[in-house]
Amino acid sequence: MTEEEFKKELERLGISVTDEKMHQLEQFYEILIKTNKQMNLTRIVEKEEVYLKHFYDSLTLVKAYSFEGDLSLCDVGSGAGFPGIVLKIFFPNLKVTLIDALQKRINYLNEVVEALGLVGIEAVHVRAEDLARQNRKFDIVTARAVASLPKLLGWCMPLVQKNGVFLAMKGNVEEELDLSSDLLQKKHWTLEKKISFLLPKEESKRTILMIKKNEA
Repeated sequence: MTEEEFKKELERLGISVTDEKMHQLEQFYEILIKTNKQMNLTRIVEKEEVYLKHFYDSLTLVKAYSFEGDLSLCDVGSGAGFPGIVLKIFFPNLKVTLIDALQKRINYLNEVVEALGLVGIEAVHVRAEDLARQNRKFDIVTARAVASLPKLLGWCMPLVQKNGVFLAMKGNVEEELDLSSDLLQKKHWTLEKKISFLLPKEESKRTILMIKKNEA
């Protein structure tokens, strides 16, 4: 996906693109590739692949959720910064917390945040379970390519505040959903949306699950 194709696809998603945002993505890409030579952040390094499979893919969350307004978001297992940093670039209104269990990745995330001049975003070296024990709660919790859905529910849902949502970014998810059905029912968590689609150009399957923590 070229930068022009990226812009056109974002317009189809209803996302406005500015020169500043594109410049921030270019900086992000450069730091990602530089750091990836020292530590394993991603196997996807070709620029057009990064724009498709990381940048565009992160923003497909708008298919499930509107990120407008004063919202807090926690990106669990943020890794290379997807989707958390990309969401922050395009939705500066979000108050974002990136968490990862590896300090080296947190150092890299902080480098990206500083280089891009982002404010209202923090990167924290902590596991999701430990953050939940601190009673931290968020309007939105995201996770992308971290673990199976049953595990993710156990890690992420305690971080979701009442009437907030967990947005899980998955591929083919039917089996994982079956394995999660008892837990969803037991906890009274609602699968509000299940949106499946194909990525442009390469047409690999993506599924976004929006799971709501209902008011008790």
